Amino acid sequence: MSIWTLALLIAVALAFDFMNGFHDGANSISTIVATGALTPKQAVLFAAFFNFAALWIFQLKVAATIGKGTVDPSFVDYYVIFGALVGALAWNIITWYYGIPSSSSHALVGGLVGATVAKAGSGAPIVWEGFGKILAFIIISPLVGVIIGGLLMVLVSWIFRNTSPYQAGKFFKSGQLIAAAAYSLGHGGNDAQKTIGIIWLLLITAGVATKDVATLPTWVIYSCYFAIAWGTYLGGWRIVKTMGTKITKLNAVSGSCASMGGAITLGLATLGGIPVSTTHTITGAIIGVGAATDVKAVRWAITMNLLVAWILTIPASGLIAAIFWYIGTKFL
Repeated sequence: MSIWTLALLIAVALAFDFMNGFHDGANSISTIVATGALTPKQAVLFAAFFNFAALWIFQLKVAATIGKGTVDPSFVDYYVIFGALVGALAWNIITWYYGIPSSSSHALVGGLVGATVAKAGSGAPIVWEGFGKILAFIIISPLVGVIIGGLLMVLVSWIFRNTSPYQAGKFFKSGQLIAAAAYSLGHGGNDAQKTIGIIWLLLITAGVATKDVATLPTWVIYSCYFAIAWGTYLGGWRIVKTMGTKITKLNAVSGSCASMGGAITLGLATLGGIPVSTTHTITGAIIGVGAATDVKAVRWAITMNLLVAWILTIPASGLIAAIFWYIGTKFL
């Protein structure tokens, strides 16, 4: 691999990382913007800070295992990585433009699978044990979010049954920030490491790094965390509008329950080693708190549109990745 090819692919990886923050940063700030806990400018600074702060909290476990449970690593080369990154990046741009909160993680998985299958000419390289879990949790993770978010809303309503709405709202205005901070830490710690892992694979392929994490240059880690934080700072306002206002109407209490429900769902999945989407979990939690208040308060037509987008993410990004894998083999 030439130095120019390596530099180009690292640039594409960082562009995806930036778009990941730009696209998915809305997940952690949509509720606090919708309820007025923070202004939009304060919210993006808040989320970007905790995205970057995750650098000092989480070990590079996600980066170390990227790609091992989805496709056979022996089929992965820099053409595959190029196709995977461009496929994921293109799908993120499309869904951002239309304000659809799809999963950047699933877009990357779809891109990796699509480019690898294109290279192999069959589905043989797919590791179905891992990839099957990812497919299943497209449905399961938002359902868990719905349940936990709804239960939290019911529990909070019972605990504060003798408290005035004003007093409860004042209390939860601060509680929202704690939940949103936890969610931003999880997003930064998990999603930035996916890009770290991709660049690490590139460096191994180029012969300038090994599978020992000690050989991973520090600049890779800092640049990936900075890229996702910078993307979050610039913000995906189209998606904030969808998440914070179009699914259901949120206030300080329901917004807190939604953020915490999403954070708990993501935490349980991470402890269980199950790859899920932060987008799916927070969306499910928002639906859950809305339905717990009043089933009619949820705009179910919008929800069904989101579900269709989630189902399409992996095949769509995979198809785009396959096309760019072919282009990469001709020009890289």
